[in-house]
Amino acid sequence: MSSSNEPVRSSGFGLSLRVFRKRDFYAGLLMIGFGLLMAIHGPSYSLGTLMHMGPGFLPTALGVILVGLGIAISLTAVGVPAGEDEDILPAHPQWFAWACILASLLLFIVFGMYGGLAPATFACVFVAALGDHKATWLGGIVLAAIITVFGVLLFHFVLQIPMPVLKFFEWSIL
Repeated sequence: MSSSNEPVRSSGFGLSLRVFRKRDFYAGLLMIGFGLLMAIHGPSYSLGTLMHMGPGFLPTALGVILVGLGIAISLTAVGVPAGEDEDILPAHPQWFAWACILASLLLFIVFGMYGGLAPATFACVFVAALGDHKATWLGGIVLAAIITVFGVLLFHFVLQIPMPVLKFFEWSIL
């Protein structure tokens, strides 16, 4: 970490070299990359019109919005004064929290394929909640149960999306 008394070196493009140490700058670039990927590959499906949207309309529109948000986030890192420096990774990364978040995504996929919407949602939320160092087992169970009930009500009953809520091999409930 550099002190604010150091001279600011320029990259030749009028940008301070400190910009390239900002988390917001790289997060914005990542969002721009994902947005461009979606915006470029979305039109490979039929876009349709605003009244009759095709399968490529939503990914393309979200990609364009994501590019705009990425540009806005990257520009906030450029405008920060030189004294406010931060590294890309925090000083004390919480690896267990990251492992819980990644494991929750994996559990959602596995439980979704073999158990249905309810067990997948419960497992995903419960494991992700355990990533918080202040979380308790009981709090994680209550949070997962509330989100699971809300998710089943929303996706199965309100939106009527045809997915099994609870299944065991080829047999499913709801």
